[in-house]
Amino acid sequence: MGSVTLNNRAFNYAKELIQAGKVVLDERDDWSEHRPSAAQENEYIKNHGFREYAHWYLGEDKDQDEDSKGRYKFPYGDFEKVHRCGVLSAEVRAGQYKHLDIERAAAHLHGMLDGLKG
Repeated sequence: MGSVTLNNRAFNYAKELIQAGKVVLDERDDWSEHRPSAAQENEYIKNHGFREYAHWYLGEDKDQDEDSKGRYKFPYGDFEKVHRCGVLSAEVRAGQYKHLDIERAAAHLHGMLDGLKG
């Protein structure tokens, strides 16, 4: 995952969704149950294409083809809403792999979400 960089379009899209209140304020451990399945991902790609699919992934591997699921890393939502558990998972995993730009972006989203919990 050496060439993985922040997907700014996805980061901006996530911020817009959060500002619009399209969020699920769940706990970190919920992601295993809340994250889209491979079948849900494939269905979304079939209906919306890879350009829209990319909006849901904070990381992008520029070495992978634009029209492949392998290009997109660090999902944060379920194709409808931002999930706090997905953001937390992306933040931790990005930190583990030293993708500091993605980690910072996820931390920013995390702060926005926790602000909503108020």
